[in-house]
Amino acid sequence: MKAVLQRVAEARVVIDGEVAGQIGQGLLVLLCAEHGDSEAQADKLLAKVLKLRIFSDEGGKMNRSVQDVAGGLLIVSQFTLAADVSGGNRPSFTAAAPPELGRKLYDFFVTRAKTAHPVVQTGQFGADMQVHLVNDGPVTIPLQF
Repeated sequence: MKAVLQRVAEARVVIDGEVAGQIGQGLLVLLCAEHGDSEAQADKLLAKVLKLRIFSDEGGKMNRSVQDVAGGLLIVSQFTLAADVSGGNRPSFTAAAPPELGRKLYDFFVTRAKTAHPVVQTGQFGADMQVHLVNDGPVTIPLQF
């Protein structure tokens, strides 16, 4: 599984003009399942997301996790993270998991996140979404498991 984490001061996802999910300080998690990905990989990815120390401590060092700062998670499905542009100028998404597997792993990740963390918001799998964020830092971290 792939994810791009963005440390945010605030973020929201809008679907058909309505806010579907929003958080204040925390992490925007853009999440992508690829062929062959599993629930075990989703669990490892979530563990890393929750423990990654990318929030500043009182000395200004990135030494705190999203859990340490009681930040929110906004989890948004993003199959385009599987893009392959090596063959030309039009991306290929053949590495992305088929929709049924992608939805299953997205739902699994969200369910596990809601069990492990108190503030979890989401987009909607497969929807056309507009994501608004204020990237804090900016800090953007790619992850793959």
